[in-house]
Amino acid sequence: MNKKRRQFLKRLLEGTAAATVLLVVRPSPAVGRLLQQKGGLAFVVDIGKCIGCGNCVRACSAENNVPTGFFRTWVERYVRTDEGVYVDSPKGGKLGFREVPEEVSQASEDGWFVPKLCNHCRKSPCVKGCPVGATFRSPEGFVLVDPQRCLGCGYCVQNCPYGARFINPEKKIADKCTWCYHRVKRGKLPACVTVCPGKARLFGDLNDPASEVAKIFKANRWLVLKPAMHTDPRCLYIQLPKEAI
Repeated sequence: MNKKRRQFLKRLLEGTAAATVLLVVRPSPAVGRLLQQKGGLAFVVDIGKCIGCGNCVRACSAENNVPTGFFRTWVERYVRTDEGVYVDSPKGGKLGFREVPEEVSQASEDGWFVPKLCNHCRKSPCVKGCPVGATFRSPEGFVLVDPQRCLGCGYCVQNCPYGARFINPEKKIADKCTWCYHRVKRGKLPACVTVCPGKARLFGDLNDPASEVAKIFKANRWLVLKPAMHTDPRCLYIQLPKEAI
């Protein structure tokens, strides 16, 4: 982490709990045609551009009416120390991050913010594990929950290797990130993407060679979380530290 970035992050983190930075990103014309494709959608997270501001978490909570204390997307902070790696995610990163606690006395200046969300896997353990077919994959590749069928049994929560699911205490059914399916089908981008000030989050069509997501995929400079699980996730990470994999 270079000196300029460290200084910027320090200034931001000191006031991030009280400040909100918003940047509205115009969806590309291709977004309106995404649902015509079959499973070509993908999400990209660039770790090098995430500043831990929490805008994405707040936008997701507001857009999807997420219950207090639960998160469809969250941000984790990783900091290398002499004893290993310190990881935290206070309130899911919704209010940003303060300085590393004093007890982590040997923390280095080498750290990252890692946004997490549903990976909408092509080989989803949650889909396979649902006893009533409430968790399903749409023709476009979105992994969704049918609220009319869900029993709230929690099997899908247990089967998700990414911790992306929870039982909604108000609705009593499984809940998770949908990549804002309701927005995308209207030609809009996911809420978290539109408010990221550093464009750390990208969403697009792998079948559209002009899209940033397709270019990143073709460049083959991305990684995925927990590759050993062989879930074929569609959430791609750039500059992902090995400690977060």
